[in-house]
Amino acid sequence: QVQLVESGGGLVQPGGSLRLSCAASRSIVSFNAMGWYRQAPGKQRELVAAITEGTTNYADSLKGRFTISRDGAKNTLNLQMNSLKFEDTAVYYCRGLRLGYEYWGQGTQVTVSS
Repeated sequence: QVQLVESGGGLVQPGGSLRLSCAASRSIVSFNAMGWYRQAPGKQRELVAAITEGTTNYADSLKGRFTISRDGAKNTLNLQMNSLKFEDTAVYYCRGLRLGYEYWGQGTQVTVSS
């Protein structure tokens, strides 16, 4: 059973930063692809950033503010979020593809509010 567990969400003021982590129950390097997605109230889930076979890609609107990374030592997928805006408020999910199967974490809430 592969599990992904997100952490690091919370309440932050506009312009602030948060760092999300996704802990995997299997080696991070065993995943063919991993990524962060988000879903705001009333909206569809959307890609934030992903790493596929070493290549990273970001949603165009988030380039320059968000950075995705993998930490092999800690076995985590991370998302550094800077200059947060009201519209970044959403539940953030970690997704992994491994051996033909797709896995999702339970999500972590990020709320940007003054």
